[in-house]
Amino acid sequence: MLNRRAFLGSLLASGSCPLLLAAESPSIDSRELFTPETEAAIGRALDWLTARQQPAGYFGSANAFNPYLGNPAVNALCGMALLSAGSTPGRGPYGTAIERCIDYIVTCAAPTGFIAEPDTSYYEAAMYGHGFATTFLAEVYGMTERQNVRDLLHRAVQLIVGTQNREGGWRYAPEPKDADVSVTVCQMMALRAAHNTGVSVPRETIDRGVQYILRCQNPDGGFRYQALAGGESQFPRSAAAIVALYTSGMHEGAPITAGLQYLRQFRPGQPGIRDRGYYFYAHYYAMQAAWHAGGDEWTAWYAAARDEMLRLQLSSGQWSDPSVGPEYATAMSLIALQLPNNYLPIFQR
Repeated sequence: MLNRRAFLGSLLASGSCPLLLAAESPSIDSRELFTPETEAAIGRALDWLTARQQPAGYFGSANAFNPYLGNPAVNALCGMALLSAGSTPGRGPYGTAIERCIDYIVTCAAPTGFIAEPDTSYYEAAMYGHGFATTFLAEVYGMTERQNVRDLLHRAVQLIVGTQNREGGWRYAPEPKDADVSVTVCQMMALRAAHNTGVSVPRETIDRGVQYILRCQNPDGGFRYQALAGGESQFPRSAAAIVALYTSGMHEGAPITAGLQYLRQFRPGQPGIRDRGYYFYAHYYAMQAAWHAGGDEWTAWYAAARDEMLRLQLSSGQWSDPSVGPEYATAMSLIALQLPNNYLPIFQR
């Protein structure tokens, strides 16, 4: 296992950490939630994930069929999982892996700023890849002097702004046609991450995105798939929508209160939980929603989700997802479990 804790300790001792550390903000210091079992599980998962990185920088095995092998979203999530452990580009136990991940994401970019793998014929939702990749680039923006990262982030943000549709949302392709709440959340998170770095994002774009998400909220507090179509609420997209509202500046009010009330019925460990679809996506966002809510909401959710996720971890260190793949599941789990570190700006309150 790489000595990540020794590295973090050296940063604290030197005062040279380029990121906000949880220890510097007592009001949100929740590192006591890291049990020894959690620490060990995170270490095994990080080692498993870095061992899956290929020389070109993407994560996964080329020996097995995996249509998401070069997907920018999956690889951006892997990069954010390593950033969440405290490493930065070129520095720390995972610094080299992060640099190679950046290299790969950059090779996926078109001159327009659209970030997608060369072959998207199997994959109709390419704006997911673009949104997560843009978020990752924004997170490393202040940690690297690479001009190609800075130039690409600006172009990627411009593409998102230019493809918002008249409803205020986004969907699968980089064109202003229809919209859905899940892809809209992905772009809103990318815009927020970019805004945090000082990249210009029009306030109107954010406001219209917020209004689109709010129009998707159902009377039960959850969120339907599209604003102009009926439909039931679902846990995964509802968790995502609440996080997007928080990161867009809505920290309280009826939509947040109702949304959190809806989410509580899906807290792990409760009998009769009925929604298990998109498990890792759901808990990636639900953990963030609880983090933003803070207090008992956060500690209760983290402890319950942590214990369930540790039970689901395989002995090799990975988590398994039959649809997208183990790299995706492992990266999502690592990001969620490492939230108490409070290292990434996009996840800070």
